[in-house]
Amino acid sequence: MEKMATKLRGLLKKDEILVAPGAHDVLTARIIEMEGFNAVYMTGYGTSASILGKPDAGLLTMTEMVQRASNIAEAVKVPVIADGDTGYGNAVNVMRVVREYEKAGVACIQLEDQVAPKKCGHMIGREIVSKEEMVGKIKAACDARWDQDFMIMARTDARTNYGIQEAIERGKAYEEAGADIIFIESVESIEEMNKVTSSFNVPVLANMLENGRTPLLSVKELEDIGYDLVIFCVSSTYASVKAVQNLMRTLKAEGTTKNALKNMITFDEFNELIGLPEIRQIEKKYVTGRNYNKK
Repeated sequence: MEKMATKLRGLLKKDEILVAPGAHDVLTARIIEMEGFNAVYMTGYGTSASILGKPDAGLLTMTEMVQRASNIAEAVKVPVIADGDTGYGNAVNVMRVVREYEKAGVACIQLEDQVAPKKCGHMIGREIVSKEEMVGKIKAACDARWDQDFMIMARTDARTNYGIQEAIERGKAYEEAGADIIFIESVESIEEMNKVTSSFNVPVLANMLENGRTPLLSVKELEDIGYDLVIFCVSSTYASVKAVQNLMRTLKAEGTTKNALKNMITFDEFNELIGLPEIRQIEKKYVTGRNYNKK
């Protein structure tokens, strides 16, 4: 079986942009795969909301993130790109994080140059570590991986406070340090996007966050600009929240969910989505339980 990291490298060598929708939980990741996408992005922003009901402000621990990454990687057969925040410490911590994510089955880890505790990349008030410190983290990450196909994504949050040129210069330093993918966060115009995509020899990622600081473009537009990979990091999270809000408001107002049925998946459809038929086949094959055909 092809390793997921090797598969991801192959997808990024193709002439078309790779789309990796964001997943805040395992069920969302399964849906992404079932709808035909070739990669999943595990969002730290959405995971913090899902696990803690808290904002993306450095509250999740490495252990919590690794567990969620492992569950997602186990549930899908496409590469998982997982948010690794700041690496949860210095270069020594980064080495452990890389190995834990690799053991979890992740194909690529994203590491950013924010000061811990970090913040969402479209929030105001982000601070960044020195370029030299982040270069050291990336080198440590590259040295720590067992499988050389396991990918290291380097993200810089320099754009908002220091401008696009500083962000690109950091990206170049991170590429030279060994990063396999460069992520310039919070670019603010199509002109800046063009500068980013023309500045690197490794794949470059675009982050589409609805109502964020970056122009919201289509996959085709991003491909034409020169991006190799795009994540729609929290689209599914926002859509899920809106759907549940609407459902609860209907139930509160009407005392029934009858008028919301049109917006729901059915009982049978949901059971099929989460793999109940496969469980039933296993039960039959291995004769679990007392009620079975002895013939």
